[in-house]
Amino acid sequence: MWKAPLPSDDDDGAPAGLPPHPDMKSHTDNLPALTPAFCFSTSTLKDFLRTSRATTDDTISQQLNTLSRPPSFNPATTTSRQPSHRLIPPNTLTAFLHSTLYPSWSTRTEVLSYCAHVASQPDPDDPSAPEIARENEAQGARTVDERLDPYSGRYFPKESRTEVLAGVVRNERGVEDIVRER
Repeated sequence: MWKAPLPSDDDDGAPAGLPPHPDMKSHTDNLPALTPAFCFSTSTLKDFLRTSRATTDDTISQQLNTLSRPPSFNPATTTSRQPSHRLIPPNTLTAFLHSTLYPSWSTRTEVLSYCAHVASQPDPDDPSAPEIARENEAQGARTVDERLDPYSGRYFPKESRTEVLAGVVRNERGVEDIVRER
């Protein structure tokens, strides 16, 4: 299936009335340019979120282990069992949270909020809108007699770009809730 290329800096790809997001680079350098074209490219949106989660949330245990210093060797402590966990100094933990974890979460929240806003706006540039309108009109004119054809009552309307995007954003927000709870 052919997909439109992502817009360049000159063309923001915004449908009428939707400007690009004003704080495109506010949190990190790898925050994508927030345009409606970015949001409507759901595979690109999902890839960004997956990569962000993989680099930050999936490695929290390893990153926390690097924050705590291992105890120095003391021969006197070898006769008794030592606790398997090490405490991380509170100021080190706070610095990690504010410099790494929270900015990543904030960036993903910003992207999902912007895309939810795009999904809630009408999309006059939807290339499939005429086709969807024709299908809905044809379905309305069709007579359904399930005694003659039991499958004639099945009609699965095609979703518009904004409906698809709204579903993706809803699912990704659910994933975010699970990741942050963990």
